[in-house]
Formats: sequence, C-alpha cells, structure tokens
Amino acid sequence: MPATMLPLAQCPRETLAAIRGVVTDIDETLSTRGRLTAAAYRAVEALQEAGLKVIPVTGRPAGWCDHIARFWPVDAVVGENGAFWMWRDAAAGRLKTHFVQGDAERLEGRRRLDVVRAEVLRAVPGAGIASDQPYRAADLAIDFCEDVPALPREAILRIVKIFEAHGAHVKVSSIHVNGWFGDYDKLTTTRLMMAELFGVDLVADRTRYIFAGDSPNDAPMFAFFPNAVGVANVCDLATDMVHLPRWVTTARSGAGFVELADALLAARR
Repeated sequence: MPATMLPLAQCPRETLAAIRGVVTDIDETLSTRGRLTAAAYRAVEALQEAGLKVIPVTGRPAGWCDHIARFWPVDAVVGENGAFWMWRDAAAGRLKTHFVQGDAERLEGRRRLDVVRAEVLRAVPGAGIASDQPYRAADLAIDFCEDVPALPREAILRIVKIFEAHGAHVKVSSIHVNGWFGDYDKLTTTRLMMAELFGVDLVADRTRYIFAGDSPNDAPMFAFFPNAVGVANVCDLATDMVHLPRWVTTARSGAGFVELADALLAARR
C-alpha cells in the first residue's frame, strides 16, 4: 500500500458520522469482476435508506445510466466521464437528462471521434471498440481487457497518445480508454450537478461527501475529496495515478464498497 493511503479502519468515527453522501465509481468499485453482487447492491440501498445521497459517477454509457437512474436506489448518476447527469424526477414522474454540451457540439465531437476510432483500430492490434459503445451519447470507449484479451501497458499508452494527438480528453479506467471532445470530466460535472440538482456547494461541503473509486480516471475525484476512499484494488494502479485517495479498504472491488458502507452506517449508529 502506498504510504500516502491509510486503512479505512483508521478514519475517525466523527469524520464518517458527518458524511452526507457517497459519490462512487462503478466498475471494480461497486462491481466485482464485471458483476454487481447482491451485497454491493444492498450496500447502496442501505446507504440511501439511512438518509445518505448515493450518486454513481461512471465512464459507462447513457444507455446504462438510463437504467441506473430508473431502477437503482440512487439519487442521480453522472455518465460518460461527465458528459451528462440523469435522475428520476419524482414530482414529474419521469427520467430527466442534463447534457453538459449542446446537440451541435456532441455531433461535431462524434465526427472527430470517428477519425480517432479508425486510427486506434489500425494502429493498435488487439484493441476493440467497447461493447457498450452503441449506447454512448458523447464519448468513445476503447476496450483493452473487458471483452478482448488484455493488452499490455504499452498498447494502452499508445491508445492514450492517439486520443491526445487529436486534441481529445482521455482517461483510463480499469477496463477502457475513454476519450471525448469537451471541457468537462467526472469532477466538474459532479460539482455542477450537485449545485443545480441538490443545491450543494461541493467546494464548501467537500468534507461531508466521500468519493469511492479504483482507477486512474478517478484521480481528479481523489484529489478533490479529502476523505476519498479507494477499494483495495486501487493499489494495483497506484503508480499510474497523479492523485491517490486518503483512505483504502482491505477488501477489493464490490466487497471494498460494502466495507465502506458498513463503516459509514456503523458511525451513524
């Protein structure tokens, strides 16, 4: 474990008791080897039942986020690394979506991403287009280990450099390289969503919210939230991260999220 991270068990009880909400990554933070366990889902539900806001912030596509916002026990979801947020408006009785960019910007971004897509497939043998790409509204996801044989680190870095050469923003998750055109990311959109949807100033209240994550694309969130938590597998990629979380669980992936939820609920009791 890197020296900058401390075991979650050492987090002061009063710090955990003051938490009002959990912002969380999904892949290998809530999920475990690509599956959402019953224990992890129940942990999300238990947090919401205890009065905490629960907000997944993910690189996954609009199609997934539609389902998550409708059917999961969550308050909202930020998708495609900050391209939009979705929530179920109880008063209106329907799902709503707020895109950070307008239609014309997203259309132009898609045109430019098609050029990147062709170059990646031509230049990086073994790379694949993510199977969830048809359900994406704003970004391009290149699969390097989810449904293709795992690529070496050098190939992943080559994909990153292709995105960057075209002027795209790019982030590496535990399974995909995601790229997009637009001045947003997980953090900027989460801050905007919290202000507009819930009236929360995250700059002022950052100590009252926890972010849970596991991979390099979570680094801006780790830097922003002083009590950010990494599930144990964050240590696997720690050398690739500019910022690390303050706390780390003993368990990996979804079991680590359950460990975090149990700690928060115990502190409230």
